Amino acid sequence: MIRLGVDIGGTFTDFAMIDRTGAGDGRTAVHKRLTTPDDPARAVLEGVGAIAADHGFAVSDLSEIVHGTTLVTNALIERKGARTGMLVTDGFRDLLDIGVEGRYDLYDQRLQFAAPLVPRPLRREVPERVQHSGRISLPMDEDALRAALSDLLDTGIEALAICFLHAYANPEHEQRAEQIAHEMAPELHVSTSSGVFPFARELERWTTTCANAYAQPAVARYLRRV
Repeated sequence: MIRLGVDIGGTFTDFAMIDRTGAGDGRTAVHKRLTTPDDPARAVLEGVGAIAADHGFAVSDLSEIVHGTTLVTNALIERKGARTGMLVTDGFRDLLDIGVEGRYDLYDQRLQFAAPLVPRPLRREVPERVQHSGRISLPMDEDALRAALSDLLDTGIEALAICFLHAYANPEHEQRAEQIAHEMAPELHVSTSSGVFPFARELERWTTTCANAYAQPAVARYLRRV
């Protein structure tokens, strides 16, 4: 068995191979090449081919590739993700801006939090309501949802975060909204809060979902290429 580890960093892409086959048992090799920011997959593909050629095995001989990357972290920090829209429960459009009372430096009056990944103009409200128990107290208005989504699509969004109140207790509305989104825009990358982080606390669940949606198109393109 030949295993290969690949790690994409901001400057270098690193490779480490260990050979557990026959006479080569325990043989190791490493390789390093510059990361290709315009197309990170290129450095990976070229590096895999190079380490295979240099050490006498075919890429098809690989039993396993373990891959790590900072691509998502970099996209979030540098704000280089996709244009992302957001559907929220009616009345909760500003939750990302309100945040929480907690401050990591309580006495700093000039403290500034990072702006939400999805700006307010790209958020739309949908009439629906699920109670904390999971009981539906207001059925989702599908016509309003379609109108809101159509409006967002007109702005050129590539990804969509669907974040409804208490969806962790009952994901029915989010799942139906996701289905409608795929019907209206099959190419759209859709993330639901109940699918990404199905736990209580709206801010944490919604910000995590937005981050997933924001990074998803770039990651999907990269993985398809690899």
